[in-house]
Amino acid sequence: MLILGSAGVVALVLGVQAFASYKGYLGPVESLFGDYFLVPRSATMPWVGLALALVGLNNRERIYAVSAAVAIDVVVGGIRWFSGGPLTMGTGGTWVLTAIAVYAFWKLSGERRSAVLHGVALGALLIIAAKVAETWLSITILLGTDVWDEYVFLADQALGNPSWVMGQIVDAMGPVGAAALGWIYVELPVAVIVVALYQSRKGWPSHHLLRTFLLIGLIGPVFYILFPVVGPVFAFGPRGLGFQIGDFWPNIVPNIDFSAPASLPFDDEAPRNCMPSLHTAWAVALFVHSRRGPWWLRSLGTFWLLSTLTATLGFGFHYGVDLIAGAILCLTLDAALHDPERGWGWFRVRLILGGSAILVGLLLSYRFASVQMAAYPELFGPLLIAVLVLMSVAYYATFFARPGTALAQWGERADDALIPTEAQAGLPVR
Repeated sequence: MLILGSAGVVALVLGVQAFASYKGYLGPVESLFGDYFLVPRSATMPWVGLALALVGLNNRERIYAVSAAVAIDVVVGGIRWFSGGPLTMGTGGTWVLTAIAVYAFWKLSGERRSAVLHGVALGALLIIAAKVAETWLSITILLGTDVWDEYVFLADQALGNPSWVMGQIVDAMGPVGAAALGWIYVELPVAVIVVALYQSRKGWPSHHLLRTFLLIGLIGPVFYILFPVVGPVFAFGPRGLGFQIGDFWPNIVPNIDFSAPASLPFDDEAPRNCMPSLHTAWAVALFVHSRRGPWWLRSLGTFWLLSTLTATLGFGFHYGVDLIAGAILCLTLDAALHDPERGWGWFRVRLILGGSAILVGLLLSYRFASVQMAAYPELFGPLLIAVLVLMSVAYYATFFARPGTALAQWGERADDALIPTEAQAGLPVR
């Protein structure tokens, strides 16, 4: 499994790099080279990866690793800055993450080697996934020359155009509030790593947040090709570079006759990465996986979810209907991974099939029934909310309802054998 998985990752990275080189884009291999020897693309991701690699180490090894990474970042960052480059970090995290992998192969054995390599693999996968995703956004532009924002704008009227509402709220927050919200939006991996480290405090459990996080990153971007959308701030706002329908967002909801909406030719700068909202999917996963933690972890999950939803809408990156699709995607994919000890039964299959059907139905309605959705918001608005509530309740009943309740019985969670499983994992029984 390890060999096949590694071979698959290498093949994917090399394939994306070959395509990127052919089209003149920055590929994942070039980006990794920059992390090692030039300027890291992200100051955060190398340290996120290093934090995961520390899970299997003892305290003394962790101190050595973190100290070495800090020293490398200070020295290399200082040289870079005095040479006229940017003041950033990340090189130390990348180098030490690699060193831990070599150390585990060379010096460790048995279960401890497996534990260390597990963390290293997760950290490396997160970094590589970010590199591939960066190139994938360029591919969405190449393949999605026309965008479907007119259709999504009409469908979003069923929800009352929440992006326009939140855009005005964020404007009212001023530059300081917007900057704080922007940091929360960009640094979602910081909150993810906090939850993941809590879940792995006694060793990696059978299911944890990073598995869902990576699966969303693997499956979600496929929809960008199938449903190209750029978002309100591009299609209806100031960042459209002349291709926008008009400069309306966020202060004016356009009163345009879209009785016959059409695809819109767009520029080669804005990625087609709106439908569904993967930021929402990841934030929902963060929220779900924080539910079984202490109060401060649950508070973090709630705060980051609400802040991410506010940012996705308030910065004009997404329509409201994108968020609903993203939440459904998250619950569907996590249903395939959650509580693996329970195996595969109808309780899991119906969630996956139901969530998949809902997601396909949403995308088809956004594309082919958007005119009707805009014409009858009093009907379609509640329907959109209802399908999200239905999926959320079904997911809760299957994985979180207290054993013995009616919801738990429906979710086939009434078996008392579930209680020791959760208690042994150090989690409160729900």
